[in-house]
Amino acid sequence: MKQAEGKVLMGTLNKKGKRPLKSSLVTGTVTAVWLMLQATLISPPSVAQTSSREGGLTYSSLVEKIEAGEVAKVAIDPVRGVAEVRLKNQAKDSATQEVVLFGDSNPELVEAARNNNVDLEVQPSTDGGTVAWLITHGLLAFVLLMALLMFLRRTNNSSGQAMSFGKSKARFQMEAKTGVMFDDVAGIEEAKEELQEVVTFLKKPERFTAVGAKIPKGVLLVGPPGTGKTMLAKAIAGEAGVPFFSISGSEFVEMFVGVGASRVRDLFKKAKENAPCIIFIDEIDAVGRQRGTGIGGGNDEREQTLNQLLTEMDGFEGNAGIIIIAATNRPDVLDSALLRPGRFDRQVQVDLPTYKGRLGILEVHARNKKLDPSVSLETIARRTPGFSGAELANMLNEAAILTARRRKEAVTPLEIDDAIDRVTTGMTLTPLLDSKKKRLIAYHEVGHALLMTLLKNSDPLNKVTIIPRSGGIGGFAQQTFNEEMIDSGLYTRSWLLDRITIALGGRAAEEEVFGDAEITVGASNDIQVVANLAREMVTRYGMSELGPFALESGNSEVFLGRDWMARVEYSEEVATQIDHQVRAIAVRCYGESRRIIRENRELMDQLVEMLLEQETIEGEQFRQIVGQHTTLPEKQLMAAQVS
Repeated sequence: MKQAEGKVLMGTLNKKGKRPLKSSLVTGTVTAVWLMLQATLISPPSVAQTSSREGGLTYSSLVEKIEAGEVAKVAIDPVRGVAEVRLKNQAKDSATQEVVLFGDSNPELVEAARNNNVDLEVQPSTDGGTVAWLITHGLLAFVLLMALLMFLRRTNNSSGQAMSFGKSKARFQMEAKTGVMFDDVAGIEEAKEELQEVVTFLKKPERFTAVGAKIPKGVLLVGPPGTGKTMLAKAIAGEAGVPFFSISGSEFVEMFVGVGASRVRDLFKKAKENAPCIIFIDEIDAVGRQRGTGIGGGNDEREQTLNQLLTEMDGFEGNAGIIIIAATNRPDVLDSALLRPGRFDRQVQVDLPTYKGRLGILEVHARNKKLDPSVSLETIARRTPGFSGAELANMLNEAAILTARRRKEAVTPLEIDDAIDRVTTGMTLTPLLDSKKKRLIAYHEVGHALLMTLLKNSDPLNKVTIIPRSGGIGGFAQQTFNEEMIDSGLYTRSWLLDRITIALGGRAAEEEVFGDAEITVGASNDIQVVANLAREMVTRYGMSELGPFALESGNSEVFLGRDWMARVEYSEEVATQIDHQVRAIAVRCYGESRRIIRENRELMDQLVEMLLEQETIEGEQFRQIVGQHTTLPEKQLMAAQVS
């Protein structure tokens, strides 16, 4: 018997001689609940026994009274176990007496009642205790069963999550369903051409292998935010029609060390099973930053994840047929090992669109917009240099919203102008009342606009307004910048000096008109721009009397492993000379702006009165008025002719 019991007990152990924790826990819980249910459901309901009242009848005295002929009626209630007795000499309106019975049959009582012709009835009382007992205990059993099921379900879910904690969270698409093709991506033709090779290799690899060519293992998309890097990845997925894995760099990093590396291994394992395929990692700088950088060293979890990613991309095992595409707008923070040939072989620059690119982007996003025939996409493209694809799409959407708000049937040039201003400067607020503040703002903005029109190397004025905008902007004077200069970044010294002079035009107008005691803090942002431009001219561009020396690098981010305090790259004597040169540039430009405003004071008063009346003056009208009083520079005359 003991051997049999031993065999039974051994049957519940695993191969290592230990009882499985999960199965034993579940078995113990089920057993406990079953015992509770048995104890609850099998036990009978307790019956309240009513004892005879003190001084009342007992069972034996009841039998004696029946035999003596003193009892008129006996009603037996078997549920309660009592007999209700009414005596012959008892008043009809008085209560009956109760006698506790013994057992269920009570043969002596029944026989005595029959022999003496006593009215005997068996009438059970209407007692709802049994029904209530059944309902209560049934609900209790139901609650216990539901609690058991929820416990078992949570146990299974917890174990499943624990097992999948290191699994990859990449979205997998066997066939790309992005709905984006190369025709839907405009403004970045060079990038599309390079990525078209990736699509061709995935569809027809023999075209490259026949001549011994190898497709790059990784392609890194680099560019400012909003230029269409993610859109390009969607277009590649739509064109190639191969399995497509999409994941963000931040999804690799967790608080537990080793989880990110496990997810990288799982991602590449799935990719190898579905090769040829594409892996797209968005914002790869979240996991691919330089190792061992920042204050106090690096991050163990992120660095282990990066090491695993480097090994999977180009390690001992090959990844034939797997192409990795990543996107970032911070290539300078990426680890150098990630950018070497064999990993990310090719870097595709996705720059801000040129005029033709902006025109193509506007044509794509204007497909589902109802535009008025007077709206010219060419004009919009020329007015928006420096806009990214996302900003152009947002601008057209804002114009459509304004059109619906104004209850118009189609987008007109007015909505386009308002949308451009809203994207660049902010939402329009209620115009100011005619007051001293409004007049001061008008002189400030006309000072900027007048210098934009009279300076030789300045870009032409687009418009000047005193309608306030959100963000504390009381008004603004807007230029139409030279697209070629903005795209190339080749700013001349004369252009920079005129830029500083224009920025100081608002403060110069305040001082010339209202006096030194009435200048305001409205020019604080302009003065900050002046300080930055003048210092860069001296320390980075070599455009001062100090000579062509780069005295500052302008790049000292701590999280990249650089110094906590910017390293001083020159002596104190040179630092003093830099301060003198920066001040000399600012003072010289400020004097020039005051001279021009002083010489054209009557013209400025006329322009201010017109601006106070109209609240907005377009660049063409502004140049016409200025041309009637003075000779415009050649650049401004060309702008007036184009207008």
